[in-house]
Amino acid sequence: MQDVIGVLVVDDHAVVRRGLAAYLESAAGIEVIGEASDGQDALAQLARLASQENLPKVVLMDVLMPRMDGLTAIGAIVAKYPDVRVVVLTSFGETERVHAALQAGAAGYLLKDADPDEVAAAIRAAARGEVHLDPAVAGRLTRQLVSPPMGLTALTPRERTILTLVGRGLSNRQIATELSISERTARTHVSHVLTKLQLSSRTQAALFAIREGLIDSPG
Repeated sequence: MQDVIGVLVVDDHAVVRRGLAAYLESAAGIEVIGEASDGQDALAQLARLASQENLPKVVLMDVLMPRMDGLTAIGAIVAKYPDVRVVVLTSFGETERVHAALQAGAAGYLLKDADPDEVAAAIRAAARGEVHLDPAVAGRLTRQLVSPPMGLTALTPRERTILTLVGRGLSNRQIATELSISERTARTHVSHVLTKLQLSSRTQAALFAIREGLIDSPG
């Protein structure tokens, strides 16, 4: 039984957790030894398993969760349990999120539309000390490295919308209301826009939006 890979499944949706656990239990050489509903719960479960000397080899974790998100949890897990590997399984494949996860210490990044066998393969790769990326994610990262996007091409459709709203003079709160998102999410989007365009202020972003024809120049 030494070759069996213990896995902790972390996702805030119980149906997703149970489905993943059920599949992984049927995968050769993999055993689900616990489930958690978010990053904070994951750390509590790991502490419990550590006290039983039964730490998982791999944590399969979502990114967006309440209380403590996956990115924060990855950093905490890697710092406290360096022998535990974390594989991200999420619906979000933006390169910024992938970079953040890998920088935090993730050993893999998969999208939730991945084939179940690929999830098992990523877990096995992580247990071997390898990094496994979803093919679509790997393709985006490769394209970005080969030809880094510049100007508007660096922005996602949502970020273009954010830039247009900033150009119209809307505050983060007003942008959040306009797009039915949280103010924190709006603030994060604005920060990403400024970073990608190498701008230092909302005023510069507004001028950029006018220059690119996203909004009309006042007067």
